[in-house]
Amino acid sequence: MASFSTLPPILQPKEEDIQMMLSAGVHTGTRNSDDSMKEYIWRRRNDGVHILNIGKTWEKLILAARVIAAIENPEDVIAISARPYGMRAVLKFAHYTGAQSIAGRFTPGTFTNQITKQFREPRLLIVTDPRTDSQSVREASYVNLPVIAFCDSDSPLQFVDVAIPANNKGKFSIGLLYWMLAREILRLRGSVSRTSDWDVPVDLFFHRDVEELKKNEEEQAAKAEETAAVPAYEAPITETMEPAAMETPADAAGFQPPAADAATGAYGTSWEGGEATPAAAAAAGGDW
Repeated sequence: MASFSTLPPILQPKEEDIQMMLSAGVHTGTRNSDDSMKEYIWRRRNDGVHILNIGKTWEKLILAARVIAAIENPEDVIAISARPYGMRAVLKFAHYTGAQSIAGRFTPGTFTNQITKQFREPRLLIVTDPRTDSQSVREASYVNLPVIAFCDSDSPLQFVDVAIPANNKGKFSIGLLYWMLAREILRLRGSVSRTSDWDVPVDLFFHRDVEELKKNEEEQAAKAEETAAVPAYEAPITETMEPAAMETPADAAGFQPPAADAATGAYGTSWEGGEATPAAAAAAGGDW
């Protein structure tokens, strides 16, 4: 914790914050390095990739949040990202902090040409990459506009007032940095408590590829069609006839058939198949 000795105890990072930054690759730089970024580089790996000092990343992140929170009107802050991985993060950052955002191409003359429809006069500028957003950084220097920038190991620091050393090329790194910056700003303003977690998930700040979203939607639709096409198995229905249901219409009317004789069948017929003779009928009626 020697790297955070300059911060008060309330602004010290938690172990979860450091783990999130390491898992997102915030400390991973590039193979090249700028001379002005030497003080933020911790070491160089065997494969030539520079590793940034994550302690200084946190210190500069807190400094940038304090600068942004000091501005009374949040709309006087503009976050810019020409890099595709930072467009969604910039829009979400502006939504939760009340700032303005420019996602995509920066129109030249936005800060200097008053005739343009998109002319703006902000008090603070936040850029994702000083190299990619060089046009906005240069115009900010013309109008004495302070600039906060996420700088990689090879980023130029010309006209940059607050440089936050971090990986500005990965979508997870950019999304996490803007999420942490927005959370710290809201904490300094008093909107979010430090004792509880922010209810906004960091996934909302990550870049989402349109093709991947369409592919996932198609896969889900195909699965839904497959489940709908397979008919559900139904057990066969077995019906049992109740005794009352087996009654004939005659039985229902109250008709009682004559009792069958031992020598003759039902209804006065013999078992041999013909009608009973009168002698047989008389013998059947007499006593044995």
